[in-house]
Amino acid sequence: MSFISELPKAELHVHHVGSASPRTVAELASRYEGQTAVPTDPDLLADYFTFTDFGHFVEVYLSVVDLIRTPEDVWTLTYDVARDLAQQNVRYAELTLTPYTSILAGISAEAFCEAVEDARHKAEAELDITLRWCFDIPGEFGIPGADVTLDTALRIRPDGLVSFGLGGPEVGVPRPQFAPHFEQAIAAGLRSVPHAGESTGPETIWDSINHLGAERIGHGIAAAQDPALMDYLADRQITLEVCPTSNVRTQSVPSLEEHPLPQLVAAGIPVTINSDDPPMFATTLNDEYAVAADLLGLDDLGVAELARVAVRKSFADDAVKRDILAEIDRYVAAST
Repeated sequence: MSFISELPKAELHVHHVGSASPRTVAELASRYEGQTAVPTDPDLLADYFTFTDFGHFVEVYLSVVDLIRTPEDVWTLTYDVARDLAQQNVRYAELTLTPYTSILAGISAEAFCEAVEDARHKAEAELDITLRWCFDIPGEFGIPGADVTLDTALRIRPDGLVSFGLGGPEVGVPRPQFAPHFEQAIAAGLRSVPHAGESTGPETIWDSINHLGAERIGHGIAAAQDPALMDYLADRQITLEVCPTSNVRTQSVPSLEEHPLPQLVAAGIPVTINSDDPPMFATTLNDEYAVAADLLGLDDLGVAELARVAVRKSFADDAVKRDILAEIDRYVAAST
């Protein structure tokens, strides 16, 4: 863990609201005490964040989303998330933002983007971290949510925005319906990173590739059920953003011991290790690297290569990639 803790890293699959620390969640809940079921005591959040299944997770997640009601709330959340990542030596992070839920809460798209950009600039100036955004469609809101998300992305186009995604529940949310939105986002220069194959089977991954032009897949663990899909992902080097503890906590896989990560890596599929919604799952990116090292039987050099893959598969500028990769190399040389 000491090697992992100090290792420079990139985080490619981590949610904005889902990264709110217990301290931040409790602070926001106290602002709206009496209007929310979310505990105002950080010590009670562990029980609150115990999920019976993926549907329950979405329900709890949305209750925390409901605490983000003003641009000031957005700013507080964003800066606190950046600080928590930087404390783990994360040098680059692509944070998944869901503007639509904040817009529903009464925050204008312009005010939302201004708040996250202001927090990003302050974090980058103070915390030795580079932040970029993925705007994702909340699948449970269907086409209306997709329309607003796309409009916010293309009309305002904040400087930190690099990709376009699709999150929320997979069951009952067909991927092909969002094809026109992804087509426009890709045409505008955004990269495609939908969630798929977490709580459903391989078909949602195929749909994300064939209809949404997916360049990376959020989760994608159901690919292990389809040898032809694993071959396709490996041949085209389509990256899976794997979040082991999250998959167990949402009961998408029965246990860490049964997680398909080793099978996916053995198939030659590019895999990055990520934390998803870390405080909600009682984990950190450092913890996820330790889990991956155990599942894959990695030594320090193997763990460092996981970190390099995340940097290479990120949407960071080439100069940022070179700097972080060089820092990883220096760290490894000094540690071995």
